[in-house]
Amino acid sequence: MKKTNLTQHIGPSLIHLFFWGFTIVSLLPFVLVFMVSISSEDSILQNGYSLFPSDISFAAYQFLLNDFSEIAKAYGVTILTTLIGTIVSLMITALFAYPLSRADLPFRRTLSFYIFFTMLFGGGMVPWYITYVNMFDLKNTIFAMIIPNLLLSAFNVLLMRSFFSSTIPEAVIESATIDGASELKIFFKIVIPLSLPIMATIGLFNTLAYWNDWYNCMLFIDKPELYNIQYLMTKTLTNIQYLLMKSNSSAQVGDLLAKMPRETVRMALAIVGIAPLLFAYPFFQKYYISGISSGAVKG
Repeated sequence: MKKTNLTQHIGPSLIHLFFWGFTIVSLLPFVLVFMVSISSEDSILQNGYSLFPSDISFAAYQFLLNDFSEIAKAYGVTILTTLIGTIVSLMITALFAYPLSRADLPFRRTLSFYIFFTMLFGGGMVPWYITYVNMFDLKNTIFAMIIPNLLLSAFNVLLMRSFFSSTIPEAVIESATIDGASELKIFFKIVIPLSLPIMATIGLFNTLAYWNDWYNCMLFIDKPELYNIQYLMTKTLTNIQYLLMKSNSSAQVGDLLAKMPRETVRMALAIVGIAPLLFAYPFFQKYYISGISSGAVKG
């Protein structure tokens, strides 16, 4: 009996220990990036990357914040596009997925196949670009960072459809219909409140997609005042790499690079770009796992 009780205590403890170790190992890259970003350039060149920097320096962040207004403006653009894009995309996805989850929808299988087909085949980049620039006139507008490739995801639609099909009881919908509730009232008053896990999960997917996107900005935006934070960071890195290539042929560029934190600024850029998401993720985590597992029960 004692042996059984001991085994019951050791088993969960080992599992907890394993996951704590896995968590620490997963966090180490983020800690390393942060430690390198606050190291001096000379210590990086002499000792390489280290979790325990020998010389603390915030020169990389000072270099990035020399033009704070530009970074603040880019953050504003990113936050605006992320908020608008996530909310609108989440609503469109839910409005598309819910009818597909209803067994009485005409041509339900045809519509589902049409969505799945878009995951496999596309029209090509050139007609895609021409359509958004010439037909919809999205060039140099905030909508260019919201609509193309991001506003609606076929994977998210199918995931949400599976959640509705496996989680929302058909009897609840039938009861509401008998009581005289309209389809919109059923959707907003019953389906949405019962679907918070999948809504939070898809919302997190959309938030990550919009926050990390720099490709649309590169293609459609020429005005610096409309740059988002990711493209601004990418452009900064590109400029540093260009200076590195030119340093061998120009003494003036070499003197400039000597005063510039080259290695540490790359890590500081990563921290500036990802820090807000790291703070926001814990608020979504409790819904994230349940939404993924419930949405994957059946297709």
